[in-house]
Amino acid sequence: MRKSVCRGFYAITDDFLLSEDNLVPAVEQAILGGARLIQYRDKNNTYTQRLAKAESLNKLCHSYQVPLIVNDDIELAAQIGAAGVHIGKSDVDLVTARALLGSSMIIGVSCYDCLDLAVYSERFGADYVAFGAVFPSSTKKKEVQAPLELIRSARGVLRVPIVAIGGITPANAPLLIEAGADSLAAISAVFGHSDVFSAARRFAVLFA
Repeated sequence: MRKSVCRGFYAITDDFLLSEDNLVPAVEQAILGGARLIQYRDKNNTYTQRLAKAESLNKLCHSYQVPLIVNDDIELAAQIGAAGVHIGKSDVDLVTARALLGSSMIIGVSCYDCLDLAVYSERFGADYVAFGAVFPSSTKKKEVQAPLELIRSARGVLRVPIVAIGGITPANAPLLIEAGADSLAAISAVFGHSDVFSAARRFAVLFA
């Protein structure tokens, strides 16, 4: 994955924050506000429901030339022709995902607070790695905490883009950029606001 593609604001959807009717309009506002990547994250709906939503989002993202990443589900990502997939510890392993999806699809890996996992993921074909939660998060309440120093350490040994997630706001985001994060991912800090465009813009300008 080109580093430039994964630099900037990374907006992640949430099925509790966004209704079916509001999903596409809200994501469009995030893109217009400056989101460089979109991740479709849906933990509760059926495959048929998720397929319909993902197809709509993929069409939107294609129109803006913004990559759509599907959370967890490599089958769904492949079926809609998404730009990529994001996998975690409970999903299919990286080597299997790469074998199934081929070399052209973006694969991001959640590495939580583990630098060794990030090094392994880079070695075996991850296009980016994600650490978090870096701050207390209302969305990821049960996640481990990834200290700021981990981002600095990771920047010193990794060549793939580093994504930070969890409790990130425009106020604390500069600390992560300074530490070496290429991209900052947020859910409620953008889609939890009534003005999604402005919320996304506050993150995007930090990378200007």
